Amino acid sequence: MPYSVTLPSGSKQAALVESTQADGKTSEQLRQECLQKGKLFEDPDFPAVDDSLFYSQRVPVNFEWKRPGEICKDPKFITGGATRTDICQGQLGDCWLLAAIASLTLHEDTLKRVVPHDQGFDRGYAGIFHFKFWQHNKWLDVVVDDRLPCVRNNLVFVHSADQTEFWSALLEKAYAKLNGSYESLKGGSTMEAMEDFTGGVGEMYETKNPPSNLFLILKKAVERGSMLGCSIDITSSAETEAQTTTGLVKGHAYSITGVEEVNYRGAKVQLIRVRNPWGQVEWNGPWSDNSREWNTIDSSEKTRLLHNSLDDGEFWMEFGDFKANYDKIEICNLTADSLSDDVRKKWEVNLFEGNWIRGSTAGGCRNYIDTFWTNPQFKLRLDHPDDGDKLCSVIVALMQKNRRRLRKEGLDLETIGFAIYEAPDDQDHQGKDFFRYNASKARSRTYVNMREVSERFRMPPGNYLLVPTTFQPHHEADFLIRIFSENKAGAMYVHANTHQCYVRQTDKAISARELQHVLNNVLSRRKEVKFDGLTLNTCHSIINLMDVDNTGMLEFEEFKVFWDKLKKWIMLFLSYDTDRSGRMSSYELRSALNAAGMQLNNKLLQLLGLRFADENFDIDFDDYLTCIVRLENMFRVFKALDTQKKGVISLNMMQVKLIFY
Repeated sequence: MPYSVTLPSGSKQAALVESTQADGKTSEQLRQECLQKGKLFEDPDFPAVDDSLFYSQRVPVNFEWKRPGEICKDPKFITGGATRTDICQGQLGDCWLLAAIASLTLHEDTLKRVVPHDQGFDRGYAGIFHFKFWQHNKWLDVVVDDRLPCVRNNLVFVHSADQTEFWSALLEKAYAKLNGSYESLKGGSTMEAMEDFTGGVGEMYETKNPPSNLFLILKKAVERGSMLGCSIDITSSAETEAQTTTGLVKGHAYSITGVEEVNYRGAKVQLIRVRNPWGQVEWNGPWSDNSREWNTIDSSEKTRLLHNSLDDGEFWMEFGDFKANYDKIEICNLTADSLSDDVRKKWEVNLFEGNWIRGSTAGGCRNYIDTFWTNPQFKLRLDHPDDGDKLCSVIVALMQKNRRRLRKEGLDLETIGFAIYEAPDDQDHQGKDFFRYNASKARSRTYVNMREVSERFRMPPGNYLLVPTTFQPHHEADFLIRIFSENKAGAMYVHANTHQCYVRQTDKAISARELQHVLNNVLSRRKEVKFDGLTLNTCHSIINLMDVDNTGMLEFEEFKVFWDKLKKWIMLFLSYDTDRSGRMSSYELRSALNAAGMQLNNKLLQLLGLRFADENFDIDFDDYLTCIVRLENMFRVFKALDTQKKGVISLNMMQVKLIFY
């Protein structure tokens, strides 16, 4: 269900951190439990088994899972500060992740958020560590135990050059857990991980074919505290980290740390400051340390630019020389949820979540005109041009959700893109004829199978219609779309007038019968599950579960919470439907309920089988959903009665019958 969130400048809304553990416990709660029991933590959500390593192949060698204390005598979480030398690649194709971690070490505040430093192997050690990642407008706290895959007492994957330091190996494990397995980390883009470390949105530019205002783009990015990097292309592996005569290194990641204009001999000169993370090896051309150009700059200008002549890896270049020598620039723009309160200006952000559903909203690209109009549509209103300009700067970022985690289900990245049209003044969902006779005003450069497609546009003030799509119709996926603007912009989801199967934000509430219509309309289109339709009683149970204010109806905010639950329940069903039958056996149901944190005694499991399974002991999706909703209600009632002991339900049969019949 598409819905929007507007994040004003300085908003702290996205800064809330959610636990990802199935039992809902925080890292500190789990640590204290382990200390009280005198046991080291063993993560039930990401166990030390082969399935946590690979999903499409057998483990190629005999791995052993070892804790740092079993690998060396005096393990440390961080030794002498977290630096890029702490990141050495192992036997996994995740160099994209390691490059992002190396960049992360250059931003101390961001690093401390992703890698909390108040943990280690000394006092309070319980074999548990936690890390924070951004996922789809939420900050998640990911807990792991410190059992790491080893061969002959050596770490197999990421490790530090200092064999007693383990923060980078544990960070990689947490990221692997977030994405389902270590194998899920094979192949990716550095920008993907940078976004997960910051909540930002990425852009990439080629210096040999730049936009005319590239210098201004970089200057504003630095002012906002964005993460910037640059690199020089290589033509063969032999050129990797080869040094040029001007002191630059090919195939090497640099950071951009400053963009300025100076008065030089009566004219303005554009300068850019670049940092080599090695801490040495610098540019030796014009505007380098101790170059003659600095002799004509007055002392106040030097002080303003913090110029020094140390061999510290940081240097200035004239912007023309920079473009001539470097090939690519990557920018990770921070959202309004910036860590630095002293940054002068931040992006205004509008955010939407939605889905492409086969037969409903998966219309494909403009090539498929008969179905293109059925895609989700978003109205964008630009009222305020950039400061000192007549045009509005906008970045549109379309991200497909959870695809890396879904690889083990046989699903990979869809090919995605978007188009922007000049919109009529009405609020209606536009039909086929509108798109047949109106050309787009802007669009993504290409459709590509990447997690995120983002583009920067400069557009006149006005009303626009944004249409995100997969390339081909009938391809299903969930998506997140973020619209960044220099000044506040209005945005809304445009609802179709016919065959409506969404709850509108303007609707105050929906009844059980309306909820039944919505859910049956949506779920009946899912081909991977066997679905006969939800009963009105089940929809009453859903409202009873989610109706916080006891109105007897489901309000929009309550529906959003339920929709998130529903998506998790669907993923759980698909994960434990191991034979892909679209049904779940009563045995698979038990495993799924355990994964959902519902520990049931044998009598109750027998009752579930009798109530929901057919003669072949199979459960359709509609019965599965009815079961899990009523279990949630039962847990809520049971908690209110305060009779739960050790997490195992022991309700008497009369209470159970009242809930299940």
